[in-house]
Amino acid sequence: MSSTLEVAGGRPLRGRLRVPGDKSISHRALLLGALAEGTSHVTGMAAGDDVARTAAALQALGAGVDFDVVDRVGAATVSGGRRRLHASATPLEVANSGTSMRLLAGVCASLPWTTTIGGDESLSGRPMDRVAVPLRRMGAAVDGVGDTVRPPLTVRGGDLHGIDYVLPVPSAQVKGTVLLAGLGAEGDTVVRESVLTRAHTEEMLAAVGGDVEVSADHLTTRVRASKLEPFRLDVAGDPSQAAFWVVAACITPGSDVVIERVYVGQARAGFLDVLRRMGALVDVEPAADGTADIRARYGPLRGTAVGGAEVAGLIDEIPVLAVAAALAEGPTTFADASELRVKETDRAAALASELAALGIPVEERPDGLVVPGAMRFRGGAVRSHGDHRMAMAMAVAGMASDENAGVVRIEGWDSVLTSYPGFEEDLQQLCR
Repeated sequence: MSSTLEVAGGRPLRGRLRVPGDKSISHRALLLGALAEGTSHVTGMAAGDDVARTAAALQALGAGVDFDVVDRVGAATVSGGRRRLHASATPLEVANSGTSMRLLAGVCASLPWTTTIGGDESLSGRPMDRVAVPLRRMGAAVDGVGDTVRPPLTVRGGDLHGIDYVLPVPSAQVKGTVLLAGLGAEGDTVVRESVLTRAHTEEMLAAVGGDVEVSADHLTTRVRASKLEPFRLDVAGDPSQAAFWVVAACITPGSDVVIERVYVGQARAGFLDVLRRMGALVDVEPAADGTADIRARYGPLRGTAVGGAEVAGLIDEIPVLAVAAALAEGPTTFADASELRVKETDRAAALASELAALGIPVEERPDGLVVPGAMRFRGGAVRSHGDHRMAMAMAVAGMASDENAGVVRIEGWDSVLTSYPGFEEDLQQLCR
């Protein structure tokens, strides 16, 4: 893949598309397969580098993981069970995958040996104290760099006890880390949330025989030590990836796109609510398996306010929603989104910088952004900042520019390898 991509506007997006399998579910399927007693089969997986890193880490820990990619779709056969796992002879290297690092930390905390988990330069600057604090309370020793416990992480596990933990910041990854550790802990492990986050870990644990209980309001999850059963799973499409095409169709004149079989479960479809408030022409046709086909068409948008509890489920979609906001009538405010600062890059600063390069004067705030609206994209060079979602959001801006605006040149385009290596091919398919 080239390190740059040039995108020119003036062409509508039309057709039907399946996006990669949900990345969050793909990671968890591999981890649960490694803990389950027997052989599990997973199809429809995300094929990017992040998920491949989780697969390789589990292989190093002794699980039998046959992970392959055919026609840009991942599949895995996982032979697992705690008795076959062992200490890795080398540190686990997860590159840029924060999900891999956090969830693996939870699994390794329940294993009676020491594991080191490292990442690339970007990941090594991200705080891991959010998982270190609860894992330490459970009895694991977790060490990193500095007070914020930056990677590499060293986890000395075993002899865990359950805790009752209130998440200080909404995070499905931290919730998942604690629940995975709780599978190997003595007593009950309880995680309490103030707002809903993605429910993948608890949903999947219930499906594979985990001793898990979820409160009626879905804000409290309780897990006990469990023997997991092997399973078969076909992973649904990733809504965070679908969001790029949905937004692109909503803001590119003449567009009409259907994204097929997208997961639309808890805290994953909030971007659709935001787009509806903006007046977008978006229709959702649900299926019995919890997925949906999403149809998006071009039409005028209006600005809105995004903030409060809904933001916890939107951090990955805010970059592309900010692109939509630039073309809407009236300003759009993104607030309560300080989590943007600690992703693959500081997304708030990156959005302000790169949208300005395309002629959009964004106001950066400590907890978010204000996008003025009623603007037009001009051509220019932008950077991904090593962040796959920034790269793809800038590609959407290029699609939505008019044919006389000039080309949008995205530097650092190869960052999309972490999650959506086939994005450029899908762009060509929809714009042909």
